[in-house]
This record gives sequence, C-alpha cells and structure tokens, in this order.
Amino acid sequence: MFRTDCRWVSVAFGVVIVTRVVKLLPTPEQASALATTLRACNQACGLISEAAYKASVFDRNGVHDLMYRRVREERGLGAQAAVRCMKKTVDAYTTLHAQARAGRLGKAGSTRRMNALGKPIIFGAHSAQPFDDRMLSWRHDARTVSIWTVSGRLRDVAYTGEPGQLKEVAEHRRGESDLVHRDGMWFLHAAVELPEAALNAEPSGFVGVDLGIVNIATTSDGVVMAGRGLNRHRKREQDLQAKLQAKGTKSAKRLLKKRRRKESRHATDVNHCISKRIVAEAQRTGRGIALEDLRGIRERARFRKPQRATLHSWAFHQLGGFFVYKARYAGVPVVHVNPAYTSQECAECHYVDKRNRPSQAVFECRSCGVVAHADLNAPRVIAQRGEDMWAAGRESRVPAPRKERSDAGGNATASRTPTRKPGPLHLGPRR
Repeated sequence: MFRTDCRWVSVAFGVVIVTRVVKLLPTPEQASALATTLRACNQACGLISEAAYKASVFDRNGVHDLMYRRVREERGLGAQAAVRCMKKTVDAYTTLHAQARAGRLGKAGSTRRMNALGKPIIFGAHSAQPFDDRMLSWRHDARTVSIWTVSGRLRDVAYTGEPGQLKEVAEHRRGESDLVHRDGMWFLHAAVELPEAALNAEPSGFVGVDLGIVNIATTSDGVVMAGRGLNRHRKREQDLQAKLQAKGTKSAKRLLKKRRRKESRHATDVNHCISKRIVAEAQRTGRGIALEDLRGIRERARFRKPQRATLHSWAFHQLGGFFVYKARYAGVPVVHVNPAYTSQECAECHYVDKRNRPSQAVFECRSCGVVAHADLNAPRVIAQRGEDMWAAGRESRVPAPRKERSDAGGNATASRTPTRKPGPLHLGPRR
C-alpha cells in the first residue's frame, strides 16, 4: 500500500484508504521501549537492504530465503517483526526501481541516478515501522493499544486523537499501522477503509478550478482563494530559517528543529480548507469539478533563479489530491483536462490567441471583444472543457489510452483535447 503526503490512496472502486493519525501517550518507560524497538527494526532493515543489494535479490520470497534466519539470530527480532522488516525493505526497493523506470531519478548515466541506484537503501534510526494485527492490538473502548517491542509486549499504552477520526479507526481500520517518532512524540498512522458516496453520474455542470501561485485557486463561480497570506507566511519562515542558520548557536539550532515542517503543515491546512470548500459547493449544487492536468509542469516551466523556490514550493499536486479524495467522499465527479492555452482561450467564443492576454491580469478577446479578469476567464474555460470531456467519456465508453488516468467516474483524465464548439473568426493560431 502506497501512502502520500495527502494520506490517502484509492485501491478499488467504492473504497478509499485514508491514513488516520492517532497520538500515543506512553509513559517514560514505555517510550524508551518503543525507541529501542524502532532502532532495532531499522538496523535490521539496513542489514537486509545491504544483503539484498549485494545479492541483487529484491523480491519478497528471495529476500525471505536470504535473510530471515540471519535477522532472527543477529538482531533478536520476533518472527513477525522480521517479516515486517523484510517487507518494508522490499517495498522501499520496489518504489526506488519504479521511480527509476519512470525517469524521476534522471537520465541513464546521470550523477543523480547513479547516486540513487549505486548503493543500498539506508534506513534512519527513527524511520517509521509497520505493525500488523499480530504485533499491535487495539482496545477502542479504553483507548489503549498493546504493541510488541524487543523488551516484550507493552500493554495499556494510551492514545488520543480527534473524536471523528478515532471513530473511523474503531469502525473501519484495516491492515497495518505505522509507528512514527517525530519531534519527541509518538504516533500511529492507521490505515482506514472508508466507503465512497454514490457518484453523481448526471452532474448539472462543472465547477472549473484554475490553480495558481498568486491565487491558489480560482473557480468559475468567481470565488478567488488568494495566496497572498500563504506566500507571506512562507517568506517569513524562509527569512527566519536563513537568519537562524547564519547565527549557528545552540539555541538557534534548537529553534530551527522546533520550527521545521511548520511551513508545510500550514500549507497543507490551507489546501485542506480550500478543497473542502469547493467540494462542498459542488456537492450542494449537483455539479462536478474540473481541474487542469499539471503533471510535469515543473520540468516544462522555465523560471529565473529567484522564482524557482516559489515554483517548487507550489503544492498543486497535494491540492489536486485533496480535491479527488474529498470528492469521492461526497460523490462528486472529478475530471482533469488539458491545460494547454486555457489562459489564452475566450470562454465565450473559444477564440485562442496569445494577444488575448495584453497583461497578466487582463483578458481581452480579439474576436468577440469580451473583457474579463484573466483569472476568472481561465476557470470558465476549464469548466467547459470538463463538461465536454465528461460527456464524451459517457457516450463513447472508449477505454482510456495507457498514458491517461481515470477519475472516480471512470472517465479519461489525461491531456486529450476536449471537444469544443468552433468560435467565430479564428484568425489567431489554433494550437
């Protein structure tokens, strides 16, 4: 099971797996046992990784035959703990090799690719460790867990969390839970299977969402989620980090450690709020949501050096993931449309011309004369493309090509150009 920062992954139609985080409240003795167990498991994973790399054995059965007895004897782990460590290592190599095949580690022969593939995977002392039902049991009524450690079974380890999420863990938890040690606190990341809502197969229209940096999201209804506050927060955090790094004292390093990931947590919260608001509006009005397919934009876009940090801090992928899984909860259809020339196309007559954008903020159609704000014209174009793609997908029933994805409704969501009504006087380049 693969998990991302947005903590969800769809595995089958009708089911969404979400990771719910509960906080453990161990006593000092229990925390010490958990820390010792985490170190032992990660040391075992490092041993397995090195042996698997030298033997070029990366399948689960092969690694089991190679390392099971050695891990039990040298590291003193229980049978089930050894199995979990081997699976964790195999999954890490599977992910690494998949990234290499997809070209995410650079071209063949590049320094980055050689550094990634030219050595065994290293596991940190505090890397998360999966626990299955044989190693971890829950008492939801008492809000305690019983967990295996190298020092023996720890019983009555208290935990807490948000009431709604604790209810989901009690009713829908499935599979493994990851033990995580972060910033001196202990957490369990529990996998929860939640049923999808019935899909609205006959949406009355689509809400187009234009994602950006200055304005995080702008909808075809004219709702603008400005990114000014988030960008200011990010700038403050970056400036403070630079000052503390330059100072270099022990107190500065302590503050740096305390504030790390604060910016990303804030951005995640903003993205949750934005996606929740738009999905709720689409559900209330019986519409779907149309998004741009922005895969690969960081590789395609070319920016000056001062702008690169802003581009690479843009969490559009996370926001898009939040849209998808929240929409699946609500039964709202989501499609991804071709983003090409959405900023140059007129939402009224569909005339495309570079000259339609005399400035960054203004849209003036050279064909029909419509004048609008550029950030409001683009989401209307996206909404129309979403309607065309949804209608074409329902009528044709043609299987999506290999390079395309499918949304919750089974419709192709890749960069296929949607059907559009021809506009009058297409004098400009129709690309």
